[in-house]
Amino acid sequence: MTENTHTAQAIRMHANGGPEVLKLEQVTVAPPKAGEVTILQKAVGLNFIDIYFRTGLYPNALPSGLGFEGAGIIEAVGDGVKHVKVGDRVAYGQGPLGAYATRRTMPALQVVKLPAKISFEVGAAMMLKGLTVQYLFRQTYRLQGNETILFHAAAGGVGLIACQWARALGVKLIGTVSSPEKAALAKAHGAWETIDYSHENIAERVLALTGGKKVPVVYDGVGKDTFEASLDCLQPRGLMVSFGNSSGAVSGVNLGILASKGSLYITRPTLGTHVATREKLEAATKELFEMVTSGKVRFDIDRTYALADVGQAHQDLAARKTTGSMVLLP
Repeated sequence: MTENTHTAQAIRMHANGGPEVLKLEQVTVAPPKAGEVTILQKAVGLNFIDIYFRTGLYPNALPSGLGFEGAGIIEAVGDGVKHVKVGDRVAYGQGPLGAYATRRTMPALQVVKLPAKISFEVGAAMMLKGLTVQYLFRQTYRLQGNETILFHAAAGGVGLIACQWARALGVKLIGTVSSPEKAALAKAHGAWETIDYSHENIAERVLALTGGKKVPVVYDGVGKDTFEASLDCLQPRGLMVSFGNSSGAVSGVNLGILASKGSLYITRPTLGTHVATREKLEAATKELFEMVTSGKVRFDIDRTYALADVGQAHQDLAARKTTGSMVLLP
């Protein structure tokens, strides 16, 4: 354990709003207390949930840092930390807000060792999105293989992981996309079929692709724009998994619609409740790392940005100009 106090550069916001509220500031990083570690960060992941916190869709006390996932080297450990030591390569995907920084102190329980075969950039990009696919496919609705499923935004950061993971499981993934280019990308990563929602009716295409059977589960991270279409794609007693709101939050839902469309189920899961203990985090991470080191799931880093360029990164993410994953390099 060290008592040294360090400084770091970090992105802070003092109000909710557009990308302009993100400010690069010098901050003091306290030494780790019991159960904490200090990480010298090598890469930081960018995710749509970061925009939700920036805009205030997901409220958080201000002023605040931003970002949930990163990778780096353990610089110091607090009392009682046994699973990592100074010098270890580590990654995390469910940390407290504040990943957009060159250095940070955080709870050690949320940090896992990063295998030597996995780069810091991939480590930072994979944890939140990779663990999201793990809990969606292996916990929320445990895919067995041979299912046909619908996954929205199949060419996005989470979507491209889902395409590959589904292929590895023997699952036929129908992915929604917004352009022919994104359709080709999703198929190259393992999607069985794609639906271009810019000119195709999602429910009609799913009906045709499944020979009228529809699907047992829909994974929807888009939200408001796709909610009703998703319900129309489900078999009787099917499960709607609403795990994000990139088009806006779903609100004003009439539960009666679930009855009229076939006794449907709906869930709004989060990663945190699926990796709530050290044991659950280790189990989910182990499966994710095995998929990556085996080559079954590859992480494409679409763009990298300097910490100071985080505003542009957020604009690109919101405009859906990117495919694959984006990382900040502190």
